[in-house]
Amino acid sequence: MAAPVLAVEEIKVPPRILIIDDEPSVRFGIRDFLESTGYEVDEADSVQRGREALRTGRPDVAIVDYRLPDGNALDLLREGQENGAAAVPLIILTAHGSIDLAVQAVKEGAEHFLTKPLELPTLAVILNRVIEQQRSRQNELARRSRASREEVNPFAGTSPALRTLEDQALRVAAASSPVLIRGETGTGKGVLARWLHLHSPRALEPFVDLNCATLSRDFLETELFGHERGAFTGAVTAKTGLLEVAHRGTLFLDEIGDMDLEVQPKLLKVLEEKRFRRMGDVRDRRVDVRLLVATHHDLGALVHDRKFRQDLYFRISTVPLMVPALRERREDIPGLARELLDHCAADVGRRHLSLAADAVAALCDYSWPGNIRELRNVLERAVLLTDAAVLTEPDLRFDMASPAPVLSDTRLTLVALEQRYITEVLREEQGHVERSAVRLGIPRSSLYQKIKRYGIAAAKDQGGPRTEA
Repeated sequence: MAAPVLAVEEIKVPPRILIIDDEPSVRFGIRDFLESTGYEVDEADSVQRGREALRTGRPDVAIVDYRLPDGNALDLLREGQENGAAAVPLIILTAHGSIDLAVQAVKEGAEHFLTKPLELPTLAVILNRVIEQQRSRQNELARRSRASREEVNPFAGTSPALRTLEDQALRVAAASSPVLIRGETGTGKGVLARWLHLHSPRALEPFVDLNCATLSRDFLETELFGHERGAFTGAVTAKTGLLEVAHRGTLFLDEIGDMDLEVQPKLLKVLEEKRFRRMGDVRDRRVDVRLLVATHHDLGALVHDRKFRQDLYFRISTVPLMVPALRERREDIPGLARELLDHCAADVGRRHLSLAADAVAALCDYSWPGNIRELRNVLERAVLLTDAAVLTEPDLRFDMASPAPVLSDTRLTLVALEQRYITEVLREEQGHVERSAVRLGIPRSSLYQKIKRYGIAAAKDQGGPRTEA
């Protein structure tokens, strides 16, 4: 029996500010003010120590004195741009302000230029604005990192399985714990992941997704963690990884069961320590992300076969959600099909399309091995290839080559399992008994007996009879 799903209270992480100034009294005054208003504060007293804090501390904003014992604020600005670091906004302070210096600092990339003595309320207003602008930039990076796609309500339907899923999702949406989304290919795991993000306290922060199944080990590692210039052949510039892009937001890793074993311990470190290291770097960086993962594999079996790390499995499976297959909630198909039909029709500029009763019946009778993704494909194909305003059964072209996952329901008896399997093989062979018997490894006469026993319709053979229920 699955463990009960418990909601976890989200702990909101306050913005982190880095103060780089060689005067302890200045650092103390700014720190005391910022901490009293809810910020977390780190300090450094030189360019070198500020450089280390920027690399490892992941501040949201840095307040930097222009003149420091071993350099100036512009040195940090230039180094950040050359290293391809995830841009940390810099507010520059100086006791010797001039218009020329202010113009130069802004041209170099400073967010703001302030003169001492500092007015702390003014600083608070500027910090709030800079942090909001930084969040907007991160969201834009996240949007560019994925192809835009139209979303479908993950809870469209009335089936008990879907209502259970919705109840569990509502209870864990605000949690910071990782969520493992399980389900067959095409069931809408990615749609559910995006819903969880949009209904979490991180909704205004980036949502970044990555499909682990499509990437080699090296490419997956550089996409996730980024790399330094010269980390490998061809790395002519530094690269910001998706973990940095997703900072304070949500990272969704689809098909995590296909993640290379050598990458898995690095992801585990992110979950346990909130730290990671770019390829080619020797220093850790701090990051705050919520992890959502999805897979169609049985991760427990992969752990048993030593193809997936047990410690990582336990860490990501804190909150498991199961997305039911479409064939397990057939009562939802009519309403879902009409919703998808409206989307498909709108995409090509058509309106007021509907499904005839025989079309709805055909959709409900089909096994849907490709689940919602296949349903959308069938409807989109019908919209493109049919001019009628009402789609009928002949307008639906099912993908008969798609293998139906007939062995996935362990609640079936052996007799029911055999009946379903024979039915699916006959369907794939378009009713030809002789070809089906070869695939099943039994004599044709035995297959005829089973067809008659189970009342399977639409079986045919060259020169043979047609068995009807």
